[in-house]
Amino acid sequence: MTGPFASNRPPPTSSVFVHEEQRKELGDSLSRSSGKSGEVLGLDCIEPKTSEPDTRTDDRSESELCPPRNTPDSTSLQDYRDNSVEANLSESDRTLEYSRLYEEDKARAIDRFLHLLEDRTSSHGQIYEAYCQLPSPGIRYMAVDSRRLLFQRLSIIENKSKQAMLRYLRLVDDMKEASIPLSLSEWNTAIAYAGRCFVHVDALQVETALRIWKEMEQEAGIRSGPVTFNILFDIAAKAGKYVLAEMILKEMNERRLHYSRFSHTGFIYFHGLKGDGAGVRKAYRDLVEAGQIVDTVVMNCVIASLIRAGELPAAEQVYERMKRLFRVKTGGFAPNRDWRYSRDLGRILDQASRELRQQPKRLQRLQSQQCLAPNMRTFSILIDYHVHFTGELRRITSLLAEMQDFKIPIQGRIFIKIFRGFARHGGVKYTSWTTQRLEAVWTSLLGALDAQDEGIQLMKWMVVWVVRAFARCCGRARALQIWEEIRDRWRVVEDDEKEVVEHLLRDILHEIQTDDDC
Repeated sequence: MTGPFASNRPPPTSSVFVHEEQRKELGDSLSRSSGKSGEVLGLDCIEPKTSEPDTRTDDRSESELCPPRNTPDSTSLQDYRDNSVEANLSESDRTLEYSRLYEEDKARAIDRFLHLLEDRTSSHGQIYEAYCQLPSPGIRYMAVDSRRLLFQRLSIIENKSKQAMLRYLRLVDDMKEASIPLSLSEWNTAIAYAGRCFVHVDALQVETALRIWKEMEQEAGIRSGPVTFNILFDIAAKAGKYVLAEMILKEMNERRLHYSRFSHTGFIYFHGLKGDGAGVRKAYRDLVEAGQIVDTVVMNCVIASLIRAGELPAAEQVYERMKRLFRVKTGGFAPNRDWRYSRDLGRILDQASRELRQQPKRLQRLQSQQCLAPNMRTFSILIDYHVHFTGELRRITSLLAEMQDFKIPIQGRIFIKIFRGFARHGGVKYTSWTTQRLEAVWTSLLGALDAQDEGIQLMKWMVVWVVRAFARCCGRARALQIWEEIRDRWRVVEDDEKEVVEHLLRDILHEIQTDDDC
């Protein structure tokens, strides 16, 4: 094969590369890489196996001597055998024919991969699965632009997960194997995946992120930028390594790197994690004085940080101020913006604040144009607090009603928090988290699933908290009925997802000591 995807590796001497074995090998490599309202809810590439051709002359047919392999790629080879005029080709002719078939299959795999890569509607899983069909390392068969696009597509994700992290780090390993250098942004994404792929960051994630950072600087010879230190600072802070976070900040200052919008929001959250409400307020003032644009993302960070600092009343005041400013500026119309829009807007505002720093009037005009409307993240922060600490179902219902006022649709994460509330606060006398309300929420969830509402699907933690809630409020028998109903609806996304959930629920259902009937 010629062109930008031509391989330097010699063609195999047997048959087309085997997809199933290739996927197994990639799986082993991946393991190594890892070092509307209350009313709505009722709340009021491997080498092929080589086999020497059997040159014995006996009465057996060609199909008996060379039975077809049970692989997806054996069809073209079998068709060749069946339609061949000369059944007994020479060894050299066979080798040439196998090589030709190998190259054809490789070309088809590359074409399919490139088609999925350029299709904006294809998922990360589809892209990665097509990539796994290329001979290893697949990076070698891609042009520079295609490689950069692949890394870019896999870096854009709303919530980082272990599976997404393993996919990305596998590409990093392939780049190393092919001796192709990574760019600074690709290194930064690898660091972010290593440290942020789990809900709770611990010492292992911090160590992994620091190891990748040192490899980038010391072995690859790439100097860190502000984004790199922002990522490292965020990982250290969320892991509770406050001394390390301050050391990272000191190193950033010694290198005279500028503070970006993301640096300042990170400082706000850092003081919230430390329980320093005064520090949260000072970090917010520093952000404003630095000429950074304040929008909903910044205000959400302030609310979350004040809550972590134990100042719920102050956080509620910020939320009420957001609502007032929103109604004054927009007259009550809230644009429906997804996480991609917020991500891109943040980068635009950061660049604008640097460029307009010496033009205060234009900067002020830009600030006045920003929408400060509460969004899904705002309500998620507040509902999460009441679910975990106060258990005030009436306040949660009020927040859900305000979501409807802002025309923010209920998403799966809100259902998860509510079911978690039933699991924490239900099953006791005089609780407002009653069995009837739990059943009403479950009915609402089923309706949303049947309607295929955007952002709502059965996933690991939703399944866990639904069953836990029914086990707590109704008993084991009803929980098992719900589990059977979920199994009929559940379409597992991750390979080990169902096994993990079954393990968690098996332990929980055996530990619940309540009546079997509601």
